[in-house]
Amino acid sequence: MSGSETAQAPGLLPWDSTQDVRARRAAVAVLPVGSFEQHGAFLPLVTDTVIACTIAGEAAAAHPVNLLPPVTISCSHEHAAWPGTVSISAATLHLVVRDIADSLRRSGVRALILVNGHGGNYVLRNVVQESVGSEMPMALFPGPADWDTARTRAGVQTPSHSDMHAGEVETSILLHAHPELVRPGYETSDFLADERKHLLTLGMSAYTESGVIGRPSMASAEKGKQLLASLADSFGEYVSLLTSRETR
Repeated sequence: MSGSETAQAPGLLPWDSTQDVRARRAAVAVLPVGSFEQHGAFLPLVTDTVIACTIAGEAAAAHPVNLLPPVTISCSHEHAAWPGTVSISAATLHLVVRDIADSLRRSGVRALILVNGHGGNYVLRNVVQESVGSEMPMALFPGPADWDTARTRAGVQTPSHSDMHAGEVETSILLHAHPELVRPGYETSDFLADERKHLLTLGMSAYTESGVIGRPSMASAEKGKQLLASLADSFGEYVSLLTSRETR
């Protein structure tokens, strides 16, 4: 296995041995952060975790980084009205990420990139912000500009604000990377709710009965393929930024 290769099992968990990691000598680690929350009737509760792992896996295949297993439960409180959704507090997620970062630092890793699959994990922005000037700098990926570039490259038709949850982008990524996880019904589940002024106060159930806000009917495996390819390209900037910091 070369220094730029990271093995991934079909279940989306990295299966490196300690020797693989030693041989790679990567200065940057990648932590996927997903969630366990409703995604309508046609996508699984693990959708955000699968997407975060898929993005991270594509990025790790193209860049010399150490891929970590995902954080699978995060801040999904706005989805609490639906059965199956499980959350932890923002404070707990903050501590989990910081503990992981501290452990990585002690093992010789010099930087950490968080690949966030759930938009409600606002606290990750603060975790990264607090790392500025520290011994373990972090970055949060993908950023809004990375998503904009990917959406344009893939020909996504639903505007980003409208494509909030279980919509064109998420369904497309799963149709490409894990079609076995997409159940029938996405073709007829479109629902738009662009006015969501009090989402944080009222939760998703105030704006959608199905749990969908977006147009999954517009999804395709080809769009998913192009989304992932674009994000893998964008990821290189983050690795370069963090590794160049080490050489200054």
